[in-house]
Amino acid sequence: MKRILIFTLILSALLIASCGASATPTTGDVYTSTNLPTDYANAMPVRNQLAIGTTKLDGTAQAVTPEQAKKLLPLYQALRGTSTSGGSSQQEISALLSQIEGAMTAEQLTAIRNMKLTFADMQTWATENGITLGQNGGQPGSGMGLSPEAKATKQAAEGMTGQTPGSGGGTAVMDAIIAYLSSLAK
Repeated sequence: MKRILIFTLILSALLIASCGASATPTTGDVYTSTNLPTDYANAMPVRNQLAIGTTKLDGTAQAVTPEQAKKLLPLYQALRGTSTSGGSSQQEISALLSQIEGAMTAEQLTAIRNMKLTFADMQTWATENGITLGQNGGQPGSGMGLSPEAKATKQAAEGMTGQTPGSGGGTAVMDAIIAYLSSLAK
């Protein structure tokens, strides 16, 4: 059932892109975090710093607890939904990212900040976890200059469907953090 839903969402996104529909997709994360900067070279967007950073905390003193996982899981599921809907407002995305940060400790956020995660780190993380992000690791600009149809085709071929421009890594990163949190929340 879950695969059918994912397939339907991907197919819908491709159809919308090919028809030139004017749902108001976000143009990338503009969420500003006081905890996680994005002003260094090749910095990942905050949503991916939080997701990948959280998984990288596993096995450390700052690892997410089962109680935190229960709070974080529905927030990440909602955030993933914004990646596939294409019509979510930036306010909705920002509110979810703020709630995710609020569910984490200061020590966890400091540890993630100190990782200074980049798109190269995301590609390495994906490779280590058997996730295919595509040729450019979801780096912004990888589909610039393409028609909506060509961009949708490129994203589908690279396994990056459903991502908002600039979000880097799209649903693959969200699926990974959701699976990780689900395993902890049991």
